[in-house]
Amino acid sequence: MEARRQQTTQTTLCHDVSVILPNVAAAIIAGGQARRFGGQDKSRLVVQGRPIIVRQLEVLERITPAIMVIANDTARFQDLAIPTYPDAIPQAGAIGGIYTALVRATTDRVLVVGCDLPFLHEGVLTRLVTLAEDADGAWVVTARGPEPLLACYRTSAAAVIQQEIAQGNLRAADIGRVIRMAVLDEVELAHFGPVEQLLANLNSPDDYARVQ
Repeated sequence: MEARRQQTTQTTLCHDVSVILPNVAAAIIAGGQARRFGGQDKSRLVVQGRPIIVRQLEVLERITPAIMVIANDTARFQDLAIPTYPDAIPQAGAIGGIYTALVRATTDRVLVVGCDLPFLHEGVLTRLVTLAEDADGAWVVTARGPEPLLACYRTSAAAVIQQEIAQGNLRAADIGRVIRMAVLDEVELAHFGPVEQLLANLNSPDDYARVQ
């Protein structure tokens, strides 16, 4: 933990006053195989001088102390000194990671973020938690569709998500068909900063080059 803090510098997008939210956990989903990166761990790619996962933890720690990583290769994250869990249902992709986070959490709500999002914003995450109070969850939705790995889910949704997985419905973006998801839309998202930067994720080396 101390090693992470020594790497901390001012994050350009996070200007909000930090507040620890009650009954909220956070999960970083890091179970993907990153084939387009030759299997390289995307969470350790360096953006603006720091690994992505370090940048994410700096933001998440201002919201909740209950942070976990969901990854099948748990040994990769031992240096972070935070709980790391393998998928509860193997080979289920992102929706399996979401389900694992919900069954591992001991809180009412869980922030879920992909490990390749370098520009997490505290205000966006806090707003998702608030929106999830009156629904089964809340996610960012733009013209490209919902962002299931930039979202907050209530742990009570775990049973329905498990049923979806059992039926072979593995597309995480379709979760909104079976649970009630509140929406943080593009107009509101823009209040927190440039939308393209807030949603930037590293699916390919070209994405990484653009972010750099």
